[in-house]
Amino acid sequence: MPNLAVPQEVVEQNIYLIRGQRVMIDRDLALLYGVSTKRLNEQVKRNLKRFPSDFMFKLNLEEARVSRSQFATLKHGHNIKYLPYVFTEQGVAMLSTVLHSERAIQVNIAIMRAFVKLRQILSTNKELARKLAQLEHRIEKHDTEIHAIFEAIRQLMAPQDKPKRRIGFHV
Repeated sequence: MPNLAVPQEVVEQNIYLIRGQRVMIDRDLALLYGVSTKRLNEQVKRNLKRFPSDFMFKLNLEEARVSRSQFATLKHGHNIKYLPYVFTEQGVAMLSTVLHSERAIQVNIAIMRAFVKLRQILSTNKELARKLAQLEHRIEKHDTEIHAIFEAIRQLMAPQDKPKRRIGFHV
């Protein structure tokens, strides 16, 4: 049996942030699954009830143009014939129910691991950001307290402007 493993880096490079969601584009998924984009989309359309809008959505023309220019898949002067579909993590998981092959199983496992790894990295970064904010707040608080201490010391060191009393008997 041939090695069907998909390198994790390849999967991770094909996860994009579109409309605030981490998604994979249909043509990238088709390449990973070893099928044509047309075949992948045919299977999805045959099982459309399995793919609600939070699992899969179609890019608008502007998003498609941006994605094409970013990934350099369309030659200059050519038009976009079909707007691509993008799949969220749940949509990719649902693809495993409509694509039946050994490669599809292996690819889905690799994709799910990539999404989990990405989620872990993001949660670690959020935790670090939270701790950094706490540290900054603590330092700011200490800075104001230290500033107040220095101000008190300066006031104690400042010469007193009271007039000097003359020694002796005053009338």
